[in-house]
Amino acid sequence: MDGEFATNTDPTARWSLVVPLKPLRLAKSRLAGTTADALRPRLALAFAQDTVAAALACAVVRDVSVVTDDPTAAAELASLGARIVPDTPAGGLNAALAHGARAVRAVRPRAAVATVNADLPALRPGELARVLDAAAEFPRAFLADAAGIGTTLLAAAPGAELNPAFGGPSRDRHLSSGAVEILLTGVDSVRRDVDTGDDLLVAVALGLGPHTALRYAARGAQPAPQPGH
Repeated sequence: MDGEFATNTDPTARWSLVVPLKPLRLAKSRLAGTTADALRPRLALAFAQDTVAAALACAVVRDVSVVTDDPTAAAELASLGARIVPDTPAGGLNAALAHGARAVRAVRPRAAVATVNADLPALRPGELARVLDAAAEFPRAFLADAAGIGTTLLAAAPGAELNPAFGGPSRDRHLSSGAVEILLTGVDSVRRDVDTGDDLLVAVALGLGPHTALRYAARGAQPAPQPGH
């Protein structure tokens, strides 16, 4: 752990969130066609900053751990109050998530653990709380992405292993693993991860968080309205 990190002491704040983040120079390669190469890593960091800030503002989230070996991202996200967990070399996304969950439970063995993608720049704390409240009814549960193919959130109750299976058509893999799909309306900000320029435009319409809005404006557009932030 690097430095101090924020902990919500409210007894109803039962969830520890794990957020994976690859090195910024490698992140968001599918934005290359719509975003200048110099801006792409800055946007990836801004996505993560808004994701972490919204998660820390969520009433049912106790703490947030970011799994990364990127020093710039680590410093910026630690300054928001996240705990930094060094990534495992060449382990891949699912190994990083399992590593993060183990790090959380090394401190709190009975923690309820959930992971969210680091690219949710429109994330709303209230919508995240609704999803986590729904997840609390099951040993393992997940939320599919906006396309209904991937996964943006996977949760494991105390005593249950996270068993992440992210990447590509992960919705089907999580279903096959026994995780329950969370079926809620009105949680678009939790489902809208950003991989492409079209995804980013949808996030703009939802309302970007302040870090992404600033970077989005830097690419020659005006920042979108930010309802809920």
